[in-house]
Amino acid sequence: MDVAIVGATGLVGQVIFEILDKSKIKVDNIYAVASERSIGQSIKFKGADIKIISIDNVLQNKIDVAIFSAGKELSLKWAPIFVREGIYVIDNSSAWRMDVTKKLIVPEINGHILQKEDKIIPNPNCSTIQMVMAIHNIHRKYNILRIIVSTYQSISGTGRKAIAQLDGEENNSNTKKVYPHQIYKNAIPHCDEFEENGYTKEEMKLVKETNKILDSNISITATAVRLPILGGHSESINITLEKSFDIDDIKKIIQNSEGVILEDKPFENHYPMPLNSQGKDDVYVGRVRRDNSCENSLNMWVVCDNLRKGAATNTIQIMQLLTEKGFVD
Repeated sequence: MDVAIVGATGLVGQVIFEILDKSKIKVDNIYAVASERSIGQSIKFKGADIKIISIDNVLQNKIDVAIFSAGKELSLKWAPIFVREGIYVIDNSSAWRMDVTKKLIVPEINGHILQKEDKIIPNPNCSTIQMVMAIHNIHRKYNILRIIVSTYQSISGTGRKAIAQLDGEENNSNTKKVYPHQIYKNAIPHCDEFEENGYTKEEMKLVKETNKILDSNISITATAVRLPILGGHSESINITLEKSFDIDDIKKIIQNSEGVILEDKPFENHYPMPLNSQGKDDVYVGRVRRDNSCENSLNMWVVCDNLRKGAATNTIQIMQLLTEKGFVD
């Protein structure tokens, strides 16, 4: 399999290289694609130096799969061009997620719907992935009617410039701000741009993408907050079910969900935290408890490394699906 990583020098791109470097996935040739300022630099892969090339030049090579992690505008322009060359595109941006002709894939949940003709495969938003991973099997048994979710998101979701802002504020040095306020020792209830309805794009991604992946009939409301931490997103999730439930059965469902780990021993101070999720591929769930204020409702706390299962790991799992289904060799 010949693979191109578009956006190779970004945070997600680098994690993709790290995961592939340590994995048993057989990659015959890998191409690192980045912006003009990075061309000629190198990335280490399997002990070799991979030279960074331009997106124009990469198409001169035989490629089976291209993973895009370079923003919406680049994906909108280049993904169709790659597809015309017979290449599968797995896209980490928001460019194609809500396109009705594209399938939004989380392999553990709906990988079975992926077909050979699905040439552009959008990767869901990081916050969406961890939420649906935690709740999809609960929905299958009990039918979720409503979700209230509040997210507490790492600055790594914004990229290197956000990390530079936090570092600069912490060390009293002048750095360009990517957030409208100080992030150091602060919490900013503002992830992505605000829309006319008063919600941010990040909040609406949670609503629309979850409806697309799980069920369009689920009512969802979201609040997204940025925290001054370097890795890992956290979510406080309240769900209302159609049927009555036993809380132990809910925990059993979570525990038996692929890619999900239950950490729920609060009296022993054992619960998910973003610090412990960093560098790991699983989604962690804890503080699972009945919501006594509302019938058939419960609360949970969900944590995930947003750069791994929230982005890079999910794209690589999609690439594996393409090989397992025989769509690429």
